[in-house]
Amino acid sequence: MSFFTKTACAVAISFLSISAQANETGDHQHDHTKILPQAHAPIGVMGDHMHNKGEFMFSYRYMDMDMADNTQGRHNISSDEIATTVPNVFGDMPPTVRVVPQTMTTKMHMLGFMYAPTNDLTLMLMLNYIEREMTLTTYAGMTGTTQLGDFDTESSGLGDTKVGLLYRLHDNDTHHFHLNANWQIPTGDLEEEAEVLTPMNMRTTLRMPYAMQLGSGSNTFELGTTYNGYANKSNWGGQIMYSKALDTNDEGYQVGDKLQLTAWYGHQLNDFLSSSIRLTYITSDEIDGMDTEITAPVTTANPENYGGNYLNASFGLNTVIANKHRVAFEYTVPLEQNANGVQMKMDKMFTVGYQIAF
Repeated sequence: MSFFTKTACAVAISFLSISAQANETGDHQHDHTKILPQAHAPIGVMGDHMHNKGEFMFSYRYMDMDMADNTQGRHNISSDEIATTVPNVFGDMPPTVRVVPQTMTTKMHMLGFMYAPTNDLTLMLMLNYIEREMTLTTYAGMTGTTQLGDFDTESSGLGDTKVGLLYRLHDNDTHHFHLNANWQIPTGDLEEEAEVLTPMNMRTTLRMPYAMQLGSGSNTFELGTTYNGYANKSNWGGQIMYSKALDTNDEGYQVGDKLQLTAWYGHQLNDFLSSSIRLTYITSDEIDGMDTEITAPVTTANPENYGGNYLNASFGLNTVIANKHRVAFEYTVPLEQNANGVQMKMDKMFTVGYQIAF
């Protein structure tokens, strides 16, 4: 991790620790007979809250992310530039990348289960079903800007499974602070294939690049902390999460380390509706190693074209229906994208979720 990343992490941890131990006198009071719309973080934050002893919660989230066009570091790069200037790292022929991603959509269905055996410990399980689709353009031959045409690739199935725990560190009417510890189990497929259009104008079936696979293939440990604050009709908070692959997968690679910092502010609009704004900073490393079956002349096949530094803004609504059912929405747009190598750009992301505790 860079010096900036380590500094940001240290500052954020200090901020959360200070906040959690700050003045414990606040105007917010927990009302155990009434569910407040601002009692949870925005729906895009995972592992944000705990439960009382014996309480169980079921949740469903649907996430839809769109990506379009390409960036080299912080700067836009056209398809023609990629096809004529970006080297093909898998050999001399063709000398440059000749297949260029244009758009990509990722749809994820997430089922979550939480149970609290004690007031200080909440257990968590999350299952994911993923659908990916990418449109690519193939350029003719070894050089030049003549396009042969577009083709689509798709993959769908079970993603990686996450089990974890939340441990209470500090709690009163104003400040709540807990530890997050998760284990991501590699249940997603790494051998998804698709028919592609080659620069020689042939159709063949190949293993798809890393971005189109459904899992990481590695056991991944995730550790972090979450802070929530409440006062009057406002809520605010922050979360730090760091993840690291613990082993190399069966295909010979592992995903890079990732650090995510997020902070939010919410305000109650009425008895059943609150709004929120959130900033998220993500920094992640490139893929370590490679799958020898992924060697096509396309940017997404290069392990070095993964990871980077990203800053996103999210706007959300939390609702409570019949004092029991929580429905929430969040819309996310990028503010800054500094990608490793050449990558597709995030355009927007929409998340909707349902939660019920009993």
